[in-house]
Amino acid sequence: MHQKSNLLMKHLLVFAIAICSISLNAQTQAPYQGPLTNMKGSDYKFTVVKTLDANAVQNQGQTGTCWSFSSMSFFESELIRMGKGKEFNLAEMYIARKAYPLKADNYLRMHGRANMAEGGGFSDVVNVIRRYGMVPEEVYTGKKNPKDQHNHAVLEATLKGIVSASADDKNNKIDFEAVHQTIESTCDAFLGKAPEKFTYKGKEYTPKTYAEATGINPDDYVFLTSFTHHPFYSKFTLEVPDNWNWDQMYNLPLNEFQEVMQSSINNGFSFAWAADVSEKGFRFKDGLAIVPEIPISEMSDEEKAELVRKPHAQFKVTQENRQLAFDNYETQDDHGMHVVGLVKDQNATPYYIVKNSWGKDRNECDGYFYASESYVLYKTTSIMLHKKAIPAAIAKKLGIAQ
Repeated sequence: MHQKSNLLMKHLLVFAIAICSISLNAQTQAPYQGPLTNMKGSDYKFTVVKTLDANAVQNQGQTGTCWSFSSMSFFESELIRMGKGKEFNLAEMYIARKAYPLKADNYLRMHGRANMAEGGGFSDVVNVIRRYGMVPEEVYTGKKNPKDQHNHAVLEATLKGIVSASADDKNNKIDFEAVHQTIESTCDAFLGKAPEKFTYKGKEYTPKTYAEATGINPDDYVFLTSFTHHPFYSKFTLEVPDNWNWDQMYNLPLNEFQEVMQSSINNGFSFAWAADVSEKGFRFKDGLAIVPEIPISEMSDEEKAELVRKPHAQFKVTQENRQLAFDNYETQDDHGMHVVGLVKDQNATPYYIVKNSWGKDRNECDGYFYASESYVLYKTTSIMLHKKAIPAAIAKKLGIAQ
């Protein structure tokens, strides 16, 4: 435990900075326990309920690989939680590199009637770790020039061209192995060849032995959601395009889904968060994601401006309106992020602390933001977390052995 004098110094430091620098990306500092805000000049005053350790914010650049960045951030926090240390920087692009050929193979086997793009889901990461392992960032960056931003636009178009031409072959005589090898060589050309063996900190590994050495067990991680078009307490395949491999997730009533997320953070488990970020209330540059009680479309320009400067009553989310938003395509599987804490504003409204992967310079929160619990309940498509993070009574209903 840190002594009171140390805590006082942290209070003074945060007030001096006057933005939401709550040491979220400072691996060695204890959680700050004072009021916070989303941006300079804002009247939002957040009080920390719980914050969890996380490594530095990364930047996915011009790619649709948020699913890998958020998952790797999550697993880095898992390694901290497990007592493995704070020095891990896991390679997001190794995961993406290994996933592209799997997507291409699936696209061919589905005769072109499947998703073939940069996007993916948390289960892709777990599947790649289970099948291939993982590596440190310094072993595989996925960039030819370390100073360049990640950009997979040409790679995606090239891969899509290869598999589309093959899947559209009217003779139905696809040389599957030849196409697969072409996909592999194309990924190598754009991203670099993935290592089969490497030396790291004086030890030799394969990606699989490195993954095993971290202590991460893919079987310990589960995926949860909450929708009424499938039975509760069962598993189903979430019908979103990026779930190209049809992985399944557990379905919970909304009140228990809410309980899992709050309990997870309060008990020291972060979680990976997949959500819709196309809402007008998603204001990353202002450090907020909110869904006000009064629809933004009905607000004046002045009222809209006030949304990011002072707390507003939040929309009451129900199982029914959450489902309707998914059914009518208002809620889509847009973006993967990493939830690392919980705060409350001066009106006792809960907000989750969210680590994004768009770099540190696009808002005043060093790349983090605050998502109201209403926004999270309304716009979440799924979460990934350690099975021990689930309250025992709920895990039992789901048939999850902890």
